[in-house]
Amino acid sequence: MRNSAGRSHFILWYISGMKLFSALAVIILFAACSPQRFIAKDVKSNLLKAPTLANSHVGISLYDPAEKKYVYNYQGDKYFVPASNTKIVTCYVAMKYLGDSLAGIHYEEGPDAITLVPTGDPTLLHRDFARQPVIDFLKNANRPLQIIYKNWKETAWGSGWGWDDYNSSYMIERSPLPVYGNFIQWIQENEGSSSSDDFEKTPFIYSIPEVNWKVRFNTDTTRKNFYVRRDRDDNIFVITQGTEKRREQDVPFVTKGLQSALELLPDTIGKTITLSEAELEIGGSRARNRQQAAYTGYSGLRTIFSQPTDSMLKPMMHRSDNFFAEQTLLMVSEALLGVLDMDKVIDTLLKTDYAGLPHKPNWADGSGLSRYNLFTPQDFIVILDKMEQDFGMDRIKEIFPTGGRGTLSSYYKRDSGYIYAKTGTLSGVVALSGYLYTKKNKRLIFSVLVNNHNGSAADVRRKVEAFLQNIRNRY
Repeated sequence: MRNSAGRSHFILWYISGMKLFSALAVIILFAACSPQRFIAKDVKSNLLKAPTLANSHVGISLYDPAEKKYVYNYQGDKYFVPASNTKIVTCYVAMKYLGDSLAGIHYEEGPDAITLVPTGDPTLLHRDFARQPVIDFLKNANRPLQIIYKNWKETAWGSGWGWDDYNSSYMIERSPLPVYGNFIQWIQENEGSSSSDDFEKTPFIYSIPEVNWKVRFNTDTTRKNFYVRRDRDDNIFVITQGTEKRREQDVPFVTKGLQSALELLPDTIGKTITLSEAELEIGGSRARNRQQAAYTGYSGLRTIFSQPTDSMLKPMMHRSDNFFAEQTLLMVSEALLGVLDMDKVIDTLLKTDYAGLPHKPNWADGSGLSRYNLFTPQDFIVILDKMEQDFGMDRIKEIFPTGGRGTLSSYYKRDSGYIYAKTGTLSGVVALSGYLYTKKNKRLIFSVLVNNHNGSAADVRRKVEAFLQNIRNRY
């Protein structure tokens, strides 16, 4: 009986131990899988089934760089139109190739003239930048100024842009020598009353900079808002007077290569710049440092540097500045290839810096205005991971917006400082890619791309915000 009882106790102990072991194994397994299961359930229940997202295309990738593994993927290998998330792609190569300061202008001092070569720098006379080293150089030049722009191989608009948006401030023309941001700031000030008799006498309408281009006034009195519309192909502006006390509108001007810039510069620098037909040998590699820039076969070029590079990249990312982004990628082209050529630099970068992307993108421009751009969420994960490895989070945090700032000014405000990300918006497109710090201080890289939604972009952004906040709270 004792032996039988002993065996019974042993069997019961063994069975109990096995149950405990099994229970522990299940707990461990559940704990290991729970984040992924939670994310999948959250995506399915709260994101994909939301009314604004139910019929859209969604791609999500969530990556843990410390563990070097994906935490979650939902169509992360599918192509999406990324809108302004394309600026992340531009930003990385700008951080890599533009150095700590922007090349404002190249020049050669000859016996009879100073020859200028444009670099595409968008900060020249831009209202964001009070200090203007290039303008100081041009003002102090003691010889006639001439400019060569044989290195310009581009068009004013990018492939796939909406041509009928030409009057909008988000679709400013590209050019080899931008001035004043390639737009005119029109301002109406009205100190009188809004009654028709008094109003017609008092409005004061002016532009920054002042221009000698054709201006006409719209006689349609049914419109109550101040509005300026430019002719599509010429610098002719039609102004409609409004009843507002003060109103401003930024209207892109037609650049016509260098023509518009050379018309606007003399009033500022006190002298004219003439076009030179001389040939400049360009191409190949360019050695560049803070003192000198040399093209292959033309070693006499020097450079005037304009602004700290990150002082341009920050507004490019914070307010999603399309003009800065386009000119930035052109400046990378000039730095690498000696020409301002979007297609050529994109082809070069896809074969070099971006050759290792998991899915070869269709990359069309620097800003994301083009619907020809196609990237996968996993492409953005790889680029963002490279950016952190190459430049560090301290620099990224200065360039990327966080909650309550820039294009995230209305989002992620409750716990600002845990997300650093770039937004993207086109009709039917909402995108957000960047870095997320969880409450356990784990840094994750994420990309959420939404295409073909047919609802409110704000509603989609709120759903994405709720999803990322759940990740932050639980992972």
